[in-house]
Amino acid sequence: MAIDRRTFLCVAAGAAAAGLAGGCASVALMPVTPVNDMIRLPLASYPQLAEAGGFVRMRSTLDGRPIYVLALADGSYAALSPICTHRGCTVDVAGDHLLCPCHGSMYDRKGRVMRGPAERALRQFPTSLEAGDELVIRTGGT
Repeated sequence: MAIDRRTFLCVAAGAAAAGLAGGCASVALMPVTPVNDMIRLPLASYPQLAEAGGFVRMRSTLDGRPIYVLALADGSYAALSPICTHRGCTVDVAGDHLLCPCHGSMYDRKGRVMRGPAERALRQFPTSLEAGDELVIRTGGT
Protein backbone atom coordinates (compact mmCIF):
# COMPACT_ATOMS: atom_id res chain seq x y z
CA MET A 1 0.00 0.00 0.00
CA ALA A 2 1.48 3.32 -1.07
CA ILE A 3 1.13 6.45 1.08
CA ASP A 4 1.60 10.03 0.08
CA ARG A 5 4.44 12.21 1.36
CA ARG A 6 2.26 14.16 3.81
CA THR A 7 0.90 10.99 5.49
CA PHE A 8 4.41 9.54 5.70
CA LEU A 9 5.76 12.72 7.37
CA CYS A 10 2.87 12.80 9.88
CA VAL A 11 3.41 9.16 10.84
CA ALA A 12 7.18 9.62 11.08
CA ALA A 13 6.83 12.74 13.25
CA GLY A 14 4.40 10.96 15.57
CA ALA A 15 6.72 7.99 15.95
CA ALA A 16 9.68 10.26 16.67
CA ALA A 17 7.72 12.20 19.29
CA ALA A 18 6.64 8.99 20.99
CA GLY A 19 10.23 7.77 21.08
CA LEU A 20 11.48 11.02 22.56
CA ALA A 21 8.76 11.08 25.20
CA GLY A 22 9.75 7.62 26.36
CA GLY A 23 13.41 8.62 26.53
CA CYS A 24 12.61 11.72 28.52
CA ALA A 25 10.59 9.75 31.05
CA SER A 26 13.59 7.58 31.88
CA VAL A 27 15.66 10.59 32.90
CA ALA A 28 12.92 12.53 34.69
CA LEU A 29 14.21 14.26 37.80
CA MET A 30 12.10 14.31 40.93
CA PRO A 31 11.86 17.84 42.38
CA VAL A 32 13.13 18.25 45.96
CA THR A 33 13.47 21.36 48.09
CA PRO A 34 16.51 21.59 50.36
CA VAL A 35 15.84 23.19 53.73
CA ASN A 36 18.84 24.66 55.56
CA ASP A 37 21.10 23.09 52.91
CA MET A 38 19.70 19.61 53.60
CA ILE A 39 17.46 17.23 51.71
CA ARG A 40 15.58 14.74 53.90
CA LEU A 41 14.37 11.55 52.24
CA PRO A 42 12.18 9.17 54.26
CA LEU A 43 13.44 5.86 52.87
CA ALA A 44 9.98 4.27 53.13
CA SER A 45 8.90 6.72 50.41
CA TYR A 46 11.72 5.63 48.07
CA PRO A 47 11.54 1.85 47.65
CA GLN A 48 14.05 2.03 44.78
CA LEU A 49 16.71 2.77 47.45
CA ALA A 50 15.88 -0.35 49.49
CA GLU A 51 18.42 -2.53 47.68
CA ALA A 52 21.96 -2.08 46.39
CA GLY A 53 21.88 -0.87 42.82
CA GLY A 54 18.78 1.28 43.28
CA PHE A 55 18.88 5.00 42.62
CA VAL A 56 16.78 8.17 42.51
CA ARG A 57 17.34 11.16 40.23
CA MET A 58 16.44 14.48 41.88
CA ARG A 59 16.54 18.16 40.99
CA SER A 60 16.75 20.96 43.55
CA THR A 61 13.79 23.32 43.27
CA LEU A 62 16.04 26.12 44.57
CA ASP A 63 18.68 26.17 41.85
CA GLY A 64 17.69 23.40 39.41
CA ARG A 65 20.84 21.36 39.96
CA PRO A 66 20.50 17.59 39.66
CA ILE A 67 21.55 15.11 42.37
CA TYR A 68 21.60 11.34 42.04
CA VAL A 69 21.12 9.24 45.17
CA LEU A 70 22.47 5.70 44.86
CA ALA A 71 22.08 2.69 47.17
CA LEU A 72 25.49 1.04 47.57
CA ALA A 73 26.40 -2.62 48.08
CA ASP A 74 27.55 -2.05 51.68
CA GLY A 75 24.15 -0.63 52.71
CA SER A 76 25.26 2.99 52.59
CA TYR A 77 24.22 5.71 50.15
CA ALA A 78 26.00 8.10 47.81
CA ALA A 79 24.60 11.44 46.72
CA LEU A 80 26.38 12.74 43.63
CA SER A 81 26.25 15.52 41.12
CA PRO A 82 25.74 13.75 37.78
CA ILE A 83 27.66 16.46 35.92
CA CYS A 84 30.74 14.95 34.31
CA THR A 85 33.93 16.66 35.43
CA HIS A 86 35.39 16.41 31.92
CA ARG A 87 33.07 18.63 29.87
CA GLY A 88 29.87 19.00 31.88
CA CYS A 89 27.61 16.40 30.28
CA THR A 90 25.10 14.56 32.47
CA VAL A 91 26.16 11.01 33.28
CA ASP A 92 23.78 8.04 33.20
CA VAL A 93 23.45 5.32 35.83
CA ALA A 94 24.45 2.07 34.14
CA GLY A 95 24.39 -0.79 36.65
CA ASP A 96 27.41 -0.64 38.93
CA HIS A 97 28.82 2.52 37.35
CA LEU A 98 27.92 5.91 35.89
CA LEU A 99 28.73 6.60 32.27
CA CYS A 100 29.14 9.89 30.42
CA PRO A 101 27.39 9.65 27.04
CA CYS A 102 29.49 12.45 25.53
CA HIS A 103 33.08 11.23 25.81
CA GLY A 104 32.89 7.88 27.63
CA SER A 105 34.15 8.78 31.09
CA MET A 106 33.12 6.15 33.62
CA TYR A 107 32.67 6.57 37.38
CA ASP A 108 31.95 4.06 40.13
CA ARG A 109 28.82 4.43 42.27
CA LYS A 110 30.76 6.60 44.72
CA GLY A 111 31.65 9.01 41.91
CA ARG A 112 35.33 8.02 41.54
CA VAL A 113 36.83 7.99 38.04
CA MET A 114 37.18 4.48 36.61
CA ARG A 115 37.99 5.55 33.03
CA GLY A 116 38.78 8.94 31.48
CA PRO A 117 38.98 11.33 29.86
CA ALA A 118 37.63 12.76 33.16
CA GLU A 119 40.38 13.16 35.75
CA ARG A 120 38.34 14.27 38.77
CA ALA A 121 35.61 12.48 40.71
CA LEU A 122 32.00 13.60 40.57
CA ARG A 123 30.98 16.02 43.30
CA GLN A 124 29.74 14.04 46.29
CA PHE A 125 27.33 15.33 48.93
CA PRO A 126 27.64 13.98 52.50
CA THR A 127 24.85 11.63 53.57
CA SER A 128 23.75 10.22 56.91
CA LEU A 129 20.89 8.16 58.28
CA GLU A 130 18.79 9.73 61.00
CA ALA A 131 16.38 7.73 63.13
CA GLY A 132 17.37 4.75 60.98
CA ASP A 133 14.93 5.51 58.19
CA GLU A 134 15.56 9.05 56.99
CA LEU A 135 18.42 9.76 54.60
CA VAL A 136 19.83 13.26 55.06
CA ILE A 137 21.84 14.80 52.21
CA ARG A 138 23.87 17.89 53.02
CA THR A 139 23.90 19.96 49.87
CA GLY A 140 26.02 22.83 51.11
CA GLY A 141 23.84 25.15 49.04
CA THR A 142 24.23 22.83 46.02
